[in-house]
Amino acid sequence: MPRNARACPGCGADERSGWNEDATRYDGLDLPDSAFSEETEQAARRQHTRGLWLVVGAGLLVLGFLGLILR
Repeated sequence: MPRNARACPGCGADERSGWNEDATRYDGLDLPDSAFSEETEQAARRQHTRGLWLVVGAGLLVLGFLGLILR
């Protein structure tokens, strides 16, 4: 922090607003509450699993279609 600075260059805190707490660091970003929870990891895993099943299903359809053509 520069000497005689009126505000923190990193977080914008000044003598009127006080120091920026960790809890309010991202308040101005308009992010959903779920962006900061452990549920985000679980949702990413579910999405990955859905994508995997989509690829498996598409592969089975292609194999079935090839089986019909090659008969």
